[in-house]
Amino acid sequence: MTTDISTTHPNAKVHARRWWILAILSLSVFLVVVDNLIINVAIPTLARELEATTSGLQWIVDSYALVFAGLLLACGGLGDRFGRKLVMQVGMVLFGVFSAWAAFTDTTEQLIVGRGLMGIGAALVFPSTLAILIDVFRNPVERAKAIGVWSAVSGAAVAFGPVTGGLLLEYFWWGSVFLINIPIVIIALLLQGAFVPESKDPNSERLDIPGFLLSIAFVSLLVYTIIEGPHRGWTSTESISGFIGTALLVAAFIWRERNTAHPLLDVGVFRDMRVTAATSAIAIAFFSLFGFTFLVTQYFQFVRGYDPLESGLRTLPFAVGAGITAPIAARLSLRYGPKRIVPIGLLFMGIAQIWAGTFEIDSMYFGPVVASMVLMACGLSLVTSPASESVMGSLPRDMAGVGSAINDTSREVGGTLGVAIIGSIFATTYGPKIVDLLSPFSLPEAAVSAAEESVGAAFAVSEQVGDPTVSSAIREAAGLSFLDGFQVACTTVGIVAILGSLLALRFLPARVGQMAE
Repeated sequence: MTTDISTTHPNAKVHARRWWILAILSLSVFLVVVDNLIINVAIPTLARELEATTSGLQWIVDSYALVFAGLLLACGGLGDRFGRKLVMQVGMVLFGVFSAWAAFTDTTEQLIVGRGLMGIGAALVFPSTLAILIDVFRNPVERAKAIGVWSAVSGAAVAFGPVTGGLLLEYFWWGSVFLINIPIVIIALLLQGAFVPESKDPNSERLDIPGFLLSIAFVSLLVYTIIEGPHRGWTSTESISGFIGTALLVAAFIWRERNTAHPLLDVGVFRDMRVTAATSAIAIAFFSLFGFTFLVTQYFQFVRGYDPLESGLRTLPFAVGAGITAPIAARLSLRYGPKRIVPIGLLFMGIAQIWAGTFEIDSMYFGPVVASMVLMACGLSLVTSPASESVMGSLPRDMAGVGSAINDTSREVGGTLGVAIIGSIFATTYGPKIVDLLSPFSLPEAAVSAAEESVGAAFAVSEQVGDPTVSSAIREAAGLSFLDGFQVACTTVGIVAILGSLLALRFLPARVGQMAE
């Protein structure tokens, strides 16, 4: 079959190697996504060994995602200006260095900082992978297939993160979940250097520093306010001030971007509903996904009693569902258009979350647990590939870095808010419940306060009680309190996903146009 030369890369060698290049880019994005989620299976271990509270655990997860999300737009612009391959490789080096640093931290605060520094490297890597992919694959049909593979790898990494983390925690200390990154970084750097072409936007302008700082400020303040909300009170002066401050910073960011010659983000692109509806769908999908994975690994370990490896292996159905569905989703989108496919994906995710909200202590694994994870994985794939293609197909190729950053930022901001909001909904429900259930045991106030802050601490309190009967009763109270918070959080997010499905059905275009030159 001959291909129109206008839809091939001008460098014949690059065109011939395009599928190998896709494999190398997929390895790079796999590393970044895995590390976004590998920490989840270690959360119970960190709760015990670092004595981390629920808020501390949220920050360990979110510090990476928060820095990642906050820097994506700027890093997409850096790639367009200085070269996407160069920026990606700098990011890989930083990611490897900070992974080694995080592995040897010994306090919650140090780990939060280490994870945040890793987010800098991830932000340099992630938008470059999709931007290079768009530059290499000029044919719209091949581009859709390539984005499908890229999305499948991202989806599979969601499950392989906990599996890999569980395997490492079975035989090594928790820092090994970061050290595993080092050999992968080295291999990826060598392959990138040998095969991946350089590309940039010849018309790229200087970086919008005020816009960059404002984007970080509003995302950071919003996430901080949400995570600390359950502890300070949602109607407290601090919480209300945080939300008002976030709104003011968002308004300032939009004003800045509309009134500068060289914006970090051309907010005008969101007048195109292909971009707005698609990025919103991606954000809602990852909001649902990250929030669920934050809690489900704790459900497996604290409530079901699985060790980290067993817990990680029980997330494999998610990888299978995502890996199978993502390439199919790309073809379905080409045939039927994103308007028909993306809403179904969000609906699947909503149903799966509400289903997860019915889990009990003894729910059958090969039943509702597996079925809900597979349904959620299929839904995620039906959203990410078609929606990513809708975003990237709506912008000129020279804006591939910015388009990739918009796509990736929606993922990361959605995921960050997912952990923050779902964790906070959980904490708001869990805390009062366990305090109420522990009141008959006349425990020291410090023990009750610790149990209120973290389900891991509640189990630790149960181990310190001399009476086996009381110890068992405390563990049961912790499990029941966790389930209450888990069920409320999952049901809430399920409703959000279903509402997102209705919005996608209303606003997504029937077809995606070809990328402008």
